[in-house]
Amino acid sequence: MEEEYSVDPALLLEAATEFAYSPVASSDVSVQEFLNRFPLPAIINTLQTKARYPRLEDALVNTLERIFRTKYGASLIPHFMPFVVVGLGADSQKVRCLACKAVSYLLENTDDTIATNLVIEYGIYPLLLDCLVHGDEQVAKAATDAIKSLAASSKGLGIVFPLNSSETTHLRNLMGKCSSMGRVRILALIVKLFSVSDSIASVIYNSKLLDLLKEEISNANDTLVTLSVLELLYELAEVPHSVEFLSKTTPLQLLSSIISDESAESILRSRAMMIAGRLLSKENAFMFIDESSSRAVLSAIDKRFDFQTQEADECEYALEALGQIGLTNPGAALVLSSPPVAARHVINAAFDRQHHNKQLAALHALGNISGEPRHANNVFLNNEAEECLRHLIYEAASRTSKLTPLGLLLSVLQQDSEIRMAGYRLITGLVARSWCLTEILSRQEIIDIVTDSFTETKKIGMEARHKCCEAIYKALASSKKLLADPALAGIVSKLQEAIKRGPYLGRRQNEAQPVVVTAERF
Repeated sequence: MEEEYSVDPALLLEAATEFAYSPVASSDVSVQEFLNRFPLPAIINTLQTKARYPRLEDALVNTLERIFRTKYGASLIPHFMPFVVVGLGADSQKVRCLACKAVSYLLENTDDTIATNLVIEYGIYPLLLDCLVHGDEQVAKAATDAIKSLAASSKGLGIVFPLNSSETTHLRNLMGKCSSMGRVRILALIVKLFSVSDSIASVIYNSKLLDLLKEEISNANDTLVTLSVLELLYELAEVPHSVEFLSKTTPLQLLSSIISDESAESILRSRAMMIAGRLLSKENAFMFIDESSSRAVLSAIDKRFDFQTQEADECEYALEALGQIGLTNPGAALVLSSPPVAARHVINAAFDRQHHNKQLAALHALGNISGEPRHANNVFLNNEAEECLRHLIYEAASRTSKLTPLGLLLSVLQQDSEIRMAGYRLITGLVARSWCLTEILSRQEIIDIVTDSFTETKKIGMEARHKCCEAIYKALASSKKLLADPALAGIVSKLQEAIKRGPYLGRRQNEAQPVVVTAERF
């Protein structure tokens, strides 16, 4: 049998190299032509014999991957399951990676029932878990992809999440036998599976597998491990359907404790703030998260503003987290609710020119809170929050030489391009309020800046300036009395002209102009 499938390794190496590295995508036709010259058993046999030819393994692995990736090649996998089993346990990481990918191609291109029956018959799932835990990074990724494909079918879902909690393949049991790296990989798998669909997320929640993240964060003594798990929690918070389930697993309490923990590494506190901010930035967050948990987060974040005892970078992360929370109307109202300690930190920092990065983060956060990213119908907050916003800005102005909000905003627009762009965002959000519009219209300086086509040289700055110009005009036009005021006619005309020019076309006077002069005579 071995002679029947034997082939000249040198000849196969040459052909496989040409096939594997061809810039042209493989097709069913090209795969069939290649396999007519070199039957699949011959390729597998040569790969298993480990012939001593440089680059042979790489060429054959890449060739087989291109073969199995096609519809025709995937149809051959059910006939070579013993090879897949051997490949999943191979010493070579490249062969193991190929075998994991072969399982994915099998599941994606074969009838669900047939594919899952083959997985059960050949004991594939435990081998995939072994690849996940003990393989290199590429093998672990390929194993994760294969398990995701397996979980996508109803029968496969039962394999990945067995009802019997004593099964050795149950992810909780597997966690207890792994190294720290293996545990992080299992948690990464859970997060990947959670993101597939809300139905799988529900299975994961009911299996109490989300609790594993909390347990790992609480028990880990290794900062790198804790940071890795926090990153997974951050990734989990990005999933659209995450809030409903995460709110039931008390992640905010855990995050609050990390943020408040003076003995924790600064980077852990910073990431915990960002994750908490991301969770509370969801549109439906406050449908599932109770007020006491969200206020505990704000209280913990507030502690990060003490410059005498904390690292300055943490203040920037705290400001960014508050800006994330302020993206939604309920979140912004929460930040501004009584007592508005966090909001006061944001507003004070937004107009503090002594710390550039801190001011930049605060301006963007205040822009979010004021409603710049929100739909026009959601810009305004409840009466208490609106009054708090107005009061804190006037309070901040009264403590400076600027004295008024106009002076504060003007000073922002007179700084560098990064600060200026954040200032445009802030004005875009604030100007919908009559008190802010009145401030801006009281003097000409801000109107001159936002209508000046030569102020910005970068695309993002041009767009922010133009959007700010539109917001001011929209707020002005909403009042018939102001729009008809003769004293404001010049401002109205200036805004209309700037808006009409658009964000990029304002430099029309910059084109080279032909100059005609009479010839000099000697």
